[in-house]
Amino acid sequence: MWSWLILIGSHLAVLAIGFAGGIYMLPILTAPRSPDAAAFEGIAAETLYAGRLLRNLKGSDLLHWGEGEIRVSRDRIAHIGRLAPGPDYKLYLARRFVDTKEAFLLIKGETLRVGDVKTFKGFIVEVPAGVDVREYNTVVVWCEAFDQFISAAEYQAAGPAK
Repeated sequence: MWSWLILIGSHLAVLAIGFAGGIYMLPILTAPRSPDAAAFEGIAAETLYAGRLLRNLKGSDLLHWGEGEIRVSRDRIAHIGRLAPGPDYKLYLARRFVDTKEAFLLIKGETLRVGDVKTFKGFIVEVPAGVDVREYNTVVVWCEAFDQFISAAEYQAAGPAK
């Protein structure tokens, strides 16, 4: 009897580990190719603002982080760096800097969802028509599926221009 329970328990544990590993690996395996250097050079000339994603933000952790440079132009936002892989990442514009899940949830209703982040070694996201990036001062990378803060970068330290 005990041997059956141990056998079933061990198989369920291995199944759970495999399932969790699959959830972690799926975004990596299905991610499109990251933008190349030429694509990033193209946005360099039109950059209005720049900021940095820092790996050690208060709301980031071992599995949820971003690092590298953010470049903001009138119609595109580029990230040159790395993100921890994960599913369903979204890029938001906020009017004030946040560095935790709780802080972002407090202002999420006031933010603007710019688009999907599908690559983890840099990305370029198109800014929707009619959006003025000067009205915001922060980009936030957020995992929508798990309500998880990934990272944020302030690109206008003095606050949004009017």
